[in-house]
Amino acid sequence: MASGMRIGLISFGAAEFAALHETCAAAGHDPVVYAFSRSMRPRKPADEGAARVAGEITAALPAGVDLLLPGSSEGLGASLRGYGLDLLVCYGFSWRLPRSVLQTPRYGVLNIHSSLLPKYRGPAPVLWAIRNGDADLGVTVHRMDEDFDTGPVLAQQGGVPLPDDVTPRSLWTGLSPVLREQLSIALGRVRDPSAGEPQSVDGISYAGLLEPEFFAVDTTMTARQVHNQVRTFHFMGPSLGPTATVNGHRLKVLRTSLTPADGIRLDCADAPVWITASAPVAADD
Repeated sequence: MASGMRIGLISFGAAEFAALHETCAAAGHDPVVYAFSRSMRPRKPADEGAARVAGEITAALPAGVDLLLPGSSEGLGASLRGYGLDLLVCYGFSWRLPRSVLQTPRYGVLNIHSSLLPKYRGPAPVLWAIRNGDADLGVTVHRMDEDFDTGPVLAQQGGVPLPDDVTPRSLWTGLSPVLREQLSIALGRVRDPSAGEPQSVDGISYAGLLEPEFFAVDTTMTARQVHNQVRTFHFMGPSLGPTATVNGHRLKVLRTSLTPADGIRLDCADAPVWITASAPVAADD
């Protein structure tokens, strides 16, 4: 039986690191270092809330495991080279990793992506699935290459529900067991250099960051599209929402209903939605 691998983990939250760590350890491997992506882009200031999340990760950090807070891809690569890694497992990292990082671990880098690739390549697959009204999403574990989410697939499964009121916490309940199962399968295949299926050339789509126009409600869209727009923002945070002008007042739309409900009626291209929760927008916003 092959000996366990020394593994580095890259992710974005304490629960996510724990899921990756526990799955690797259960498969007989040794996670030795974590790296937290503290900013959306390399060489940029830390994101709002990054210090709080880093503190949560630190508080849950297993004994003997190091935590890196890289400010650049080059710094990440230089740091990882000192750990003699066999594998790097990534779940939720916004930077494009250069070849120097991809080639540092003996068996390369595994990336876990929250879609059935090649659908929704890019940094925001869950947001686009909600935006498009998908009933569910999937998990893909693939070999990372120098492009975004294009490498050969080692494990893949769909069927993770996206209910109307989905939140990060409720999504994680359904996503976590699928992620663990698919990562376990991929860990069993990754040391075989020939393992992995090329991604289909059909059904390719890109899930980029939300464009500025998406931050305002456009009533020429259908009621369902507006409702899903509001759901997308609600997933990002309960106090977030697109803006709309209703009866001369600018509102941040926090929740909507497609069926008659107590609230403000907003007529869209094909039918109305009812704004059931909102907040006024300050004049200087």
